[in-house]
Amino acid sequence: MTVAAAPVDAAGLRARFDAELTAFLDRQDPDWPDGAPRGVFTTLRRFVLAGGKRLRPLFCYWGWRGAGGPDGTPIVAAAAALELFHAFALIHDDILDGSDRRRGEPSVHRIFADLHAQSSWRGDPEAYGRNTALLCGDLCAAWSDQMFHECGLSPDQVHQGYAMFALMRTEVIAGEYLDLVSGVGDGSVASALTVIRMKAARYTVTRPLQIGAALAGAPVELLDALAEFGDPLGDAFQLRDDVLGVFGDPAVTGKSVLDDLREGKPTVMMALARDAADRAQGARLRELFGNPDLDADGAAELREIIECTGARRKIEQMIQVRAEAGLAALEHTEVSAESRTALMQLAAQAIDRQR
Repeated sequence: MTVAAAPVDAAGLRARFDAELTAFLDRQDPDWPDGAPRGVFTTLRRFVLAGGKRLRPLFCYWGWRGAGGPDGTPIVAAAAALELFHAFALIHDDILDGSDRRRGEPSVHRIFADLHAQSSWRGDPEAYGRNTALLCGDLCAAWSDQMFHECGLSPDQVHQGYAMFALMRTEVIAGEYLDLVSGVGDGSVASALTVIRMKAARYTVTRPLQIGAALAGAPVELLDALAEFGDPLGDAFQLRDDVLGVFGDPAVTGKSVLDDLREGKPTVMMALARDAADRAQGARLRELFGNPDLDADGAAELREIIECTGARRKIEQMIQVRAEAGLAALEHTEVSAESRTALMQLAAQAIDRQR
């Protein structure tokens, strides 16, 4: 996908989001309870501010601008609050998936498990790491709500956007549960597509867009039009994420290419490979996929099966079809030319990426 329009200053916006996140976290520092170890606070501060694409705040901001809202600190703060919710989702997702790496660094549960082991504390280091990370994720969810309400927009504006914010939270939790169910279910393409729509697609693109537009008082017609753009684009984003989880470069993605395969993550790509596999390939898939002891050679064999069955090629086609559908819908959406350009560029960044 190529976008020829003049570039929008996404880097500048990301810097403004980070500045608001830093200011918010700094305001929490003096209120950290006396006597409570500061490890949770310092770890979360580092985790939230240590990189990330900031896609959700960007989509929220341009949803606001597309609905006629002006640039200003309040919308930047409101949009940045979504990054705290994203931190909650990442922390909990890493626990559920057993992922030890995130953004090239140890995941939060791994940080605390290692601290326990290095300190020779009593009990199980893995349980301590998981339990502490659960609390960290819960705190990020609470902080996200607080930052959203304290963003500086009027109470009426915050109220307008909060219903969509609450819906996003419910969908993410429901999507995580569906992900667990699909892991023990039929493993079909249809169930995998349902999971990515609920767990990732809407929460990455559609709901942030609609939150921003709702904060600006957008009519329901615009909210619906943004969903016509956001849903297929969000699907394409997650399909790309699943490809990178198996075929990506860990030095770029910051995550292992073994995690999804060892976990037996029920992705669309793996469902397609399973459907197209011959008897011998199917037997190897059953033996290797979801094996917690899978090594690099086994992962290489799985990648070869995915390629040979045509599953990766089909995923690329699905990504392209959904990206084109989203961009076609955007052409008919009543937003400013500047917002349309920014959203086109965000679409390209969401899909044509290596991390």
